[in-house]
Amino acid sequence: MVPNTDPVITAVPGRPNLVLGAYDLATLGYRADEFFVSGTATSYASPTTAEYGTRIVALRPIDDADWNGTAIVEWLNVSGGIDAPAVWLMAHREIARAGYAYVVVSAQKVGVEGGLSLVGDASLKKLDPQRYSDLRHPGDAYSYDIFTQVGRAVRDGGIDGLAPEVVLAAGESQSATFLTTYVNDVDPDVAVYDGFLIHSRFGSAAPLDGTSLLDETGEFHTRPVPFRADLRVPVLTVITETDLLDSRLLGYRHARVPDTEHLRVWEISGAAHADNYTIKVGFIDTGDVPLDQLVAAYAPTNDLMGQQLPHFINFAPQHHYVLQAAVAQLHTWVRSGRPAPSAPRIELTDTEPVDIVLDANGLATGGLRTPWVDAPTARTSGASAAGDNVLLAIFGSGEPFDAETLAALYPDGRAEYLQRFTAALDEAITAGFLLAADRAEILELAAATGP
Repeated sequence: MVPNTDPVITAVPGRPNLVLGAYDLATLGYRADEFFVSGTATSYASPTTAEYGTRIVALRPIDDADWNGTAIVEWLNVSGGIDAPAVWLMAHREIARAGYAYVVVSAQKVGVEGGLSLVGDASLKKLDPQRYSDLRHPGDAYSYDIFTQVGRAVRDGGIDGLAPEVVLAAGESQSATFLTTYVNDVDPDVAVYDGFLIHSRFGSAAPLDGTSLLDETGEFHTRPVPFRADLRVPVLTVITETDLLDSRLLGYRHARVPDTEHLRVWEISGAAHADNYTIKVGFIDTGDVPLDQLVAAYAPTNDLMGQQLPHFINFAPQHHYVLQAAVAQLHTWVRSGRPAPSAPRIELTDTEPVDIVLDANGLATGGLRTPWVDAPTARTSGASAAGDNVLLAIFGSGEPFDAETLAALYPDGRAEYLQRFTAALDEAITAGFLLAADRAEILELAAATGP
């Protein structure tokens, strides 16, 4: 049992170093305030303690009347060597639309001090040594307790005057793998968060001793870690095709378990770990961007971080829209007790190496269905031919259908396509996997990009 310790929280004037988008946060009706958090953290791997100093950023509606009374706390992703609010970047439209308070935490050492990453050192101390020189992170073995202390401070009203009725936790990719360990090994004792959104985890989980997830020599990479059967609170996990299969990391398929009272797993057909929304659309998407700009940002591209891939990266929009629905469904589940809907699992082959069963259009069968796979105009996948470069490989692939394929799919042309797309969209909304609030925009995109 880790002792209950209260950190010291200090407001820091000025603009925080945090990539939120290429727009002014005020256009969403939000503001950002940074705080330094310091205290003593305990390691769960050994009975040791260490002093720490990290930072958090609180994003909240400018008008307090717009706050919905819930706070989401995101474990920032450090795989690229920089603190990245990955869940915010992909789901900020729903977060702002619904009026959540959103607190991001520099939970891991790489984000503060630098260290092993897929890109380089873009840590806080590297980017702004004058502002962040006093921060001290003792290592990721202490990150779990740091995340607990911040969550408790949010719940107790110790951050920016917030006094939330509900506190949710969220994290994507590497952060999701740490949150998997948190849910299994930490949450039963500390009971700080009311629910968890675990976005794009893999089959293994981060070790308690702080070993980097990017250390390929770690034996923990070979061990599948399912969610525990007796989860304390609701956990909604969003999985893409990329996360499911084995690549550089053990695929989530090895950790699959059935949905339970407190577990829902959504495996999205046709989606990749990252896509056009990750690198283009999300940075401009305020809800007021002209349609032609959204269409241009979603346009297929094989140019990724200055490199030309042998195919387009995944350009289908479903990942973004499904994640927004996941935020809303988890919140409803926690608030009302009505569970989020269960989704079918993506169908896998019985042969080795295990792969996804594809339909006649080359799209995944089974899984969480959206109009982009049920009324398709392209073949999109979590698979990639990017080779050993894991940062490029996570963007999957996409291939627009040629005119002959489109004519065979929609012999009556554009009107038939839009009719089938609309029916599939409404089915996904009714099922709870897409939001009615996004319906008009999705139909506009379909009309502008379809055959």
